[in-house]
Amino acid sequence: MLLQRHHAQRIFVATTVLLTLATGASGAPAGPWPALLGSREAFPPDVSAAVDRVWIEPTLSRTVNGRSARVPFDVYLAFLDTPEVTAAAARFRKLGSYEIQALDDDRYSGSDGDGGRGIAQVLRRDPRRLVLLSRGEHTGPILGTISGSALTILDLEPRGGVVNLRLTAYVYIDNRVAAALARTLIPTFGFLADRKLGEGLRVTAEVAEWAVDRSGGFCEWLAREPLPPARRDRILAALPSCATSPAPERSRPIQSP
Repeated sequence: MLLQRHHAQRIFVATTVLLTLATGASGAPAGPWPALLGSREAFPPDVSAAVDRVWIEPTLSRTVNGRSARVPFDVYLAFLDTPEVTAAAARFRKLGSYEIQALDDDRYSGSDGDGGRGIAQVLRRDPRRLVLLSRGEHTGPILGTISGSALTILDLEPRGGVVNLRLTAYVYIDNRVAAALARTLIPTFGFLADRKLGEGLRVTAEVAEWAVDRSGGFCEWLAREPLPPARRDRILAALPSCATSPAPERSRPIQSP
């Protein structure tokens, strides 16, 4: 039983790396296609097939309430729309070790710094909802490489200067043995999955709160960080105070008299 518990912890770490590229009840979805995505024909066949597999027969599903962010709604959306900027700020603040790269406006690749890597695609953006499909794998010393897919739904509720968050994830694990073990031990180790799912939301909230803290130094960090202009402009649109902040002075070499 002790060995099973150790395996279960590894499995939950492996599966939740699929969800941190963006971040409990269990049970299978009710319908053959998620209505929140609109028409199936709006997506390429390979994407529709991947959604079908995760939606119809998930290995496990979880719903967690994330840490609320005390920031304006448009500020939180800006960091949600630019996960590579959020990850860079998190590394600078030592909040996490995620590495994320934007492939285009809707696709991202990344790693969690602990053996996990994957790719995520935004399927739908609504004013208060984000839906992502991700594919990833985790390599560890005991179970080797575990791969799988996830459909993640992030609901946002702005209320009085606070953004409340709820994340629902449907995860499909490719490895049958790992999948069976995850199903068996989900009542015992569900809290591990919930904690990992909430971790990405916590990091995003803390980065956004740092950005609106005038004394926190975010604007200076943003001015120094080498970011593509379009991604920097997305943040500046939500934080115009950073656009008007003076650029940090660069140290000048000392000249000999």
